[in-house]
Amino acid sequence: MEKSAINGKKIAAGKAIGYIKSGMTLGLGTGSTAYWAIQGIGELVKNGLSVRAIATSKQSEALARELQIPLIPFSEIDHLDVTIDGADEVDEHLNLIKGGGGALLREKIVASATKFYIIIVDQSKLVTKLGKFPLPVEVTPFGWELTMRRLTALGCNPKMRMTDNKPFLTDNSHYILDCSFGSIDNPALLHEQVSGITGVMEDGFFINMADVVIAGSPDGDAEVIVNASKK
Repeated sequence: MEKSAINGKKIAAGKAIGYIKSGMTLGLGTGSTAYWAIQGIGELVKNGLSVRAIATSKQSEALARELQIPLIPFSEIDHLDVTIDGADEVDEHLNLIKGGGGALLREKIVASATKFYIIIVDQSKLVTKLGKFPLPVEVTPFGWELTMRRLTALGCNPKMRMTDNKPFLTDNSHYILDCSFGSIDNPALLHEQVSGITGVMEDGFFINMADVVIAGSPDGDAEVIVNASKK
């Protein structure tokens, strides 16, 4: 990863943790940008911040435990105050494509329970239209071939995500099909079409969910973009 992109991620993460206050229940995202936010939260906890958290992946959960961030199950809460997570693409309406790290289903469950959802990215993730990054679609292993054919019928080129020459398995023991649609004119409509396919557990579209997007640049600036439709 380029040093400039890493700097942008760190800057965005540093700005995002400024929204956190003692007594909050937090959602901890997954991926290379969320990593820096979790590191920052761990430092705040070390210095006396009192929070509880739910992680969106086993990877983030392990990091939180290492940093002694108190973790709780969903059974103990009915909402999260703030979640900080990354994204693979952010369009001009703050719709997102997520799932490059393979945690999209858990990320969306956490996002849907969150009062204030913060997305942190480096500036290269800001796009006019979604679609350059393939849409991750989490599917059940049973009948995945049929699910893939139905996704193809929507006009994409789906590919099974692989690791060590085997299908990648999510934390939920599902497969991920990375679907290249090209430039996407209507993400909300396509989300409805994809999620309506039997066998699809979740797709990587996060439509009008972000309250704020913080885009960090390598020169030390951070652009804070507020979702006007959610004010």
